[in-house]
Amino acid sequence: MTSTNPKIAIVCGSFHKTEVEKMLSAAKQTAAKLALEIDEVVWVPGAMEVPLALDRLLSREEIVGAACLGIIEMGETQHGLVMGQAVVKTVIELQLVHEKPVGLGIIGPGVMPNQIEARLIPHAEAAIAAIAAMI
Repeated sequence: MTSTNPKIAIVCGSFHKTEVEKMLSAAKQTAAKLALEIDEVVWVPGAMEVPLALDRLLSREEIVGAACLGIIEMGETQHGLVMGQAVVKTVIELQLVHEKPVGLGIIGPGVMPNQIEARLIPHAEAAIAAIAAMI
């Protein structure tokens, strides 16, 4: 039997895989509560690869929205900040180009290691809820 629920996709950054797996679990639970079907989950190496995977997913007609889950931790340089700004800007642009909602569940940039755990579930849930609200 085929589901009639709206189909969404999720892009997950694997650099902090253990933590992002917790986010993915929470995202799946939230999607089920909101009657959204997760059609595909794509793992990418890090934040820089999120936009390409997102663009490919949003290009699929059956996908009505997508979420991005990941963590951009505070580093010794400004690399994470620059990367985070570029990724978020591109995610917003892809949302507009494809006219499909994107839930941003990327923690950071600049998050400290001791701040990550408390943000995992809320960021994942909010990303999925944003898609549901915009569909």
